[in-house]
Amino acid sequence: MRFSPERSLALLTAPVAALLAGALTLALPDNTRLWDALNRSLPGPADSRVVVVGIDEASLRDYGRIGTWPRALYGQALNTLDQAGASAIGINVLLSDPAVGDSQLADAFSRPNVVLATGPGEPTTLPNPTWKSPAGVSALNISPDGVVRSFQTAYPTGDGAGAAANSLAPSFARQLAVAAGRNVPLDTTPRLLRSTSPDPRRLPVLSFRDVVNGNVRYGDLQGKVVVLGLTANGLGAPAVRDISGESVPAVEMQARAVSSLLSPPFTHLRWELLLLLGVAAAVGAVLARGLWGFAIATLMLALAVPLWMMNLLLPGVTLSLCAILGTALVMLERWWNLRNLSMRDPLTGFGNRLAFTRAVEHRWQGRGERPLGLLLVDLSGFRKVNDQYGHAAGDELLRELSGRILKHKRRGDLIFRWGPDEFAVLLDNTGPQELASITQGVQESLDALNYRDLPLRVSVGAARTGPEIQTPGELVEAASRSRYRVKYQRQGRD
Repeated sequence: MRFSPERSLALLTAPVAALLAGALTLALPDNTRLWDALNRSLPGPADSRVVVVGIDEASLRDYGRIGTWPRALYGQALNTLDQAGASAIGINVLLSDPAVGDSQLADAFSRPNVVLATGPGEPTTLPNPTWKSPAGVSALNISPDGVVRSFQTAYPTGDGAGAAANSLAPSFARQLAVAAGRNVPLDTTPRLLRSTSPDPRRLPVLSFRDVVNGNVRYGDLQGKVVVLGLTANGLGAPAVRDISGESVPAVEMQARAVSSLLSPPFTHLRWELLLLLGVAAAVGAVLARGLWGFAIATLMLALAVPLWMMNLLLPGVTLSLCAILGTALVMLERWWNLRNLSMRDPLTGFGNRLAFTRAVEHRWQGRGERPLGLLLVDLSGFRKVNDQYGHAAGDELLRELSGRILKHKRRGDLIFRWGPDEFAVLLDNTGPQELASITQGVQESLDALNYRDLPLRVSVGAARTGPEIQTPGELVEAASRSRYRVKYQRQGRD
């Protein structure tokens, strides 16, 4: 079906699907809700090297409000952790204000494996110049819905002007991972916060009071990465919501961030690969036709699961929408074909007689400024081809005939299949000389038409609107009379 409207639309919808899918893939590279669901359903095991030391209710009852107790308690806790063989210790408590006895902590807060926290937007320098331990910004990325889904290894500093605006402050989790021996670059790109299975054996929470008093098993702390912070409920402990919607102490979320940095990171697929997958899903749905697009959409969504387990982030929803987009174009194409089926010849793709009638009526009012011309083409010998060689041969002959007529089509002209072996060409804005030239060109092109050993004869009649033609019917009658004259003249010469 060389001129079939269905095939011509398929050639159109495939590139359109590719363009739309490419735009959709670039516009929606992330699927937050999908990754939330996978993070909840397939949480990773908590890194056994990370331990939380919580300032709980028992610690606050013994030592009082956290801002009033002597900071020497931190020194005692650090000594216990150091004696137990902890590899890195992070104190997720803001010590930004100078206090009495800070100089006595110079030794404890100058160890390279001890990380201190600073507040977001605060200076990264420590309040006491004798403290030399690395410091990091205690921050997490809170989404507009109040959920923490990601964190960063660095945050911009400065007031937005000057050289300071281009500097980066390392995050608390990054500094602690570096102190534990992991090489983590400074980067402001958000990293997905890995959800962990609720397994107290892998991520235990020890009481700060027990650590200060030395009432802990050193084997639980040897070689561990310790995160110390406030865990007491209802007593001012900073808490955030995780992807499950539950309120979690900020220190535990920092421990998850450290665990995420110590584990193999999640990796986003390159945008070129995502673009290719999106285009392939959409074009595949167009070429597969039918409801196969929904199968491709399901496959794209299902692929996100095994890739998640391989630490690869696949925007399965976006790719699924690309496949559905291709399916929608197929449905639109079919609707268009059904809408035009009553006015379209399925063999040649030209309009039929009903389409001719509507086209003439539409253009008839403007015939004064743009005169209409009409060619009627009659093929003699077509029935003999069908009888002797079959209908497939007849179809082949009609396609050859329509292709030759199509070569003479100008912009604005319309071609119709007028009957089983007849064609009509509605010419736009045609003068007398131009009508004669086009008629002669079509006639000469079709005179060379033949099929094997059977003689064929094509007659072309022409007419043009003018004062003597008042209706479309009269234009058709004039073209028919012209065609019959040509036919009889050619028969007489033969």
